[in-house]
Amino acid sequence: MTGMTATGTPLRVGLVGYGLAGSVFHAPLIATTEGLALDTVVTSNPEREAQARAEFGDGLRFAATPEDLLDRADELDLVVIASPNKTHVPIATAALKAGLPVVVDKPIAGTAAEARELAALADERGLLLSVFQNRRWDNDFLTLRKLFADGELGDVWRFESRFERWRPQPKGGWRESGDPAEIGGLLYDLGSHLVDQALVLFGPAASVYAESDVRRPGALTDDDTFIAITHENGVRSHLYVSATTAQLGPRFRVLGSQAGYVKYGLDPQEADLRDGRRPGAGTEWGVEPEALWGRVGSGESPLTGGGRPEPTVPGAYPAYYAAVAAAIRDGGPNPVSAHEAAAALDVLEAARRSARESVVVSL
Repeated sequence: MTGMTATGTPLRVGLVGYGLAGSVFHAPLIATTEGLALDTVVTSNPEREAQARAEFGDGLRFAATPEDLLDRADELDLVVIASPNKTHVPIATAALKAGLPVVVDKPIAGTAAEARELAALADERGLLLSVFQNRRWDNDFLTLRKLFADGELGDVWRFESRFERWRPQPKGGWRESGDPAEIGGLLYDLGSHLVDQALVLFGPAASVYAESDVRRPGALTDDDTFIAITHENGVRSHLYVSATTAQLGPRFRVLGSQAGYVKYGLDPQEADLRDGRRPGAGTEWGVEPEALWGRVGSGESPLTGGGRPEPTVPGAYPAYYAAVAAAIRDGGPNPVSAHEAAAALDVLEAARRSARESVVVSL
């Protein structure tokens, strides 16, 4: 596979974009993954360049544009795209045509058709194309997968999942732009995570219903959205993404034939990365205090003592890039394929149509 280097030599990574995604998630995880080396950051912002240089040293190289980066594709082994959503498809296309494996932040594209075109290009070139769905390595999601594997809940009937915030004033920027070309709004932002998790847990969607609103004064795109998925196996997923939630609900409420699991609070890894903490040898990473553990039980609310505390499995974002490195170097499995991302985009597109037309959309 193109992008292989001599055993023991780190794969050289070019990172496109050093905003929130690039600086908080990708750069720290790349730099602390054995077998990867953060080689070049693409940014035209002097403050961001100074920020990156301060953290990663004077040896870090910079490029002003993706084109400048790809002009020296032969000096790189992987391109990571953490730039605004509307740039994902053109930059990924150019990187793949330059012969480089690619990681793209979610959502990989604005449509499932574009995602499948990218996947076909990567397959044709024999190159890795992976999507950064880091929430598959959240502590609560890993805990839920363990509960399922152990048969603790019986047959799952309903899966409730929430990414809710209280941000009554819009912050602006491309993520809250009303321009469809920007691929903004919560449906495609946080919704990409929740839909991906639901499909990983319960398989393909048979039908989708959604309600989507623009609640805040001055807001230009969806800030309060609900998605209901009926999976082919009969499980129903109820997914909530909102910036307008004055009282936050549980992150997960999962109801099965034998028991349920309720978990409040968010995985600590994003907050730790924002605060400058880094994973690495000898450091405790992704671990949650016992007071925040979820509860498993039946017949009573967890808030009135129902059920038993369930130890939360430590979160593991570093596992994503470790898997990417193994896939490029050793031909290991792609941790998140573009085909999987396209299936999630099928659901997001159906949700957008459902909300707009007030219909249930069959897939």
